[in-house]
Amino acid sequence: MKASVSQQHLAHGLNTVLRAVSPRSTLPVLANVLLATDEGRLRLSATNLELGISSWIGAKIEEEGSITVPARTLADLVNTLPTEHVFLTLNEKTQTLNVRCGASNTDIRGIDAQEFPPMPAPDLKEGIELNVADLREMIHQVAFAASADDARPVLQGVYLTVENNLVNMAATDGFRISVRKTHLTHAVPTALKAIIPARALNELARIAVDGTEKIVMVIPPGRGQVLFHLKDAELVSQLIEGNFPDYTAIIPRSFKTSTVVSTAALLKACKQAEIIARDGNNVIRLNFQPGEQQAGSIEISAQSEETGSSEIMVEANVDGPSLLIAFNVRYLRDVLDVIKSPNVVIETNANNTPGLMRTVGDENFLHVIMPMHLG
Repeated sequence: MKASVSQQHLAHGLNTVLRAVSPRSTLPVLANVLLATDEGRLRLSATNLELGISSWIGAKIEEEGSITVPARTLADLVNTLPTEHVFLTLNEKTQTLNVRCGASNTDIRGIDAQEFPPMPAPDLKEGIELNVADLREMIHQVAFAASADDARPVLQGVYLTVENNLVNMAATDGFRISVRKTHLTHAVPTALKAIIPARALNELARIAVDGTEKIVMVIPPGRGQVLFHLKDAELVSQLIEGNFPDYTAIIPRSFKTSTVVSTAALLKACKQAEIIARDGNNVIRLNFQPGEQQAGSIEISAQSEETGSSEIMVEANVDGPSLLIAFNVRYLRDVLDVIKSPNVVIETNANNTPGLMRTVGDENFLHVIMPMHLG
């Protein structure tokens, strides 16, 4: 292999794939990044066998070839190089990659590319075309609610269903449920469902930065994998096996009290209350009070024996009877962080039943949050 590439493009490509590198593995090649010439471009790939990411960057190819080298070593080196052209030359006999840029000349010992796990190449004609902006927003509004507990692998994933022209994503950790849907331009011929690791989707949102671009999603039958194809990158992930819980049975269908409040004002109040609540199991109380001659309000309070107490009043339109309910402030802040509309609707029934949050004027997103014991 003999190629030249700009330092900025090489650094960007390495940053794209680096998160898929396995930090601890019995296979040394999994700590490496694959560099391979590919139809006039340079392909960078990394995998930990569960998640794989490839990135293609423009390059001047003089000789074809491929090599794997320690990912962290190469990335750290490239980040220190001047913003000039980087010349890559492979010595196949010694499996050594020479990296030359400006006054810098470095040899990095690698491992034969034949030992690198093959990256899948499914038929993109069988894929589903998704809008990048819509998909990124879906991931941001859903993936955060997935569980981080290894004891329940199914809950570490996002449940994806596609039927006709409707795409639905849902995630839950047992204490909250986040659901987001969007519509496709064209209906799919066959319905599908899959549980995709939340981490893989978060990585996809990180590398899919062009809001005008399309993503093609392919789930090859019988392989337990999902692949997302972008213009200059691909991400492949193992699917999670198992049955996702029937979250729809938990979503409340009717409510006694409906409250419309400023998203920014409620988020600010939660952040203030959290200063006290974090020393008291993260519990805050929300007292919904309808107004008679004026606007209603939500009184947000927190108390800790060690730190003290806090009370914040936020104006709100409260329709229905007053209600005192407790929530985990971190969970409440998490969902407010991903709501983009100026106002949010909070619908409640009693202090021991789930509350539902949704954006005003948008039926595509909803979030269920379980109450805490008032104590």
